[in-house]
Amino acid sequence: MLKTVINADVEPIQSYTFITNDPAELIHIFHPFTQVALWRRSVNTVIETYLHHGLANNLFGSGFRTITHSPSALALDLFPDLPGREVLLEDVRLIAEIYTDLLGCDEIALRFEVLDGVMCPRFHVDRTGIRLVCTYRGAGTEWINDELVDRGKLGPGYLGLPDKASGLFDERTAIESAGLFDLVLFKGSLWQGNSHRGSIHRSPAVATAERRVLLVMDAVWSQA
Repeated sequence: MLKTVINADVEPIQSYTFITNDPAELIHIFHPFTQVALWRRSVNTVIETYLHHGLANNLFGSGFRTITHSPSALALDLFPDLPGREVLLEDVRLIAEIYTDLLGCDEIALRFEVLDGVMCPRFHVDRTGIRLVCTYRGAGTEWINDELVDRGKLGPGYLGLPDKASGLFDERTAIESAGLFDLVLFKGSLWQGNSHRGSIHRSPAVATAERRVLLVMDAVWSQA
């Protein structure tokens, strides 16, 4: 279980991207400077095989969306009935539990997406709080450090030019990416005190005949 914290509780670090092998250290996403926090995870071959068989038989469609107030309330029948779906469900529940504990939210808006094209091909900043992304199949989400970035070239500022030609960044900027099964937290511009910042990220290119499988979570708080 993770303890919900506020910015002042996090040890000072000066890193746009924080990468760890310990999920408890994901609390560093609350540091004002940190925009990306990543938990490195190993590939689960049972889930990998399950997804392969399900996609080969077109059993997932485009995925699903749901809102849940509790990770344990996520039902088995959300996923096609093939060997391994219990393992996938338990992994999704684990991730949802970590995310809920971290954010202290009332509910989670959860998306399980099957994509055969690029969802967000340009570098951008989400108008969200802190979004969780886990890639189960295909290339992982990409991001860049903003140290040498001209944020004025994001959105309409790119003037119709490709990212490489718009002046957003140059050859000194490295494009980083998540690996399969990594859990990544992307801080958006709506997070408290982050209105002029936010992680700069994009969807990777999708190879011909390849489909990506993503788990995405956003925190939901009651309006009462």
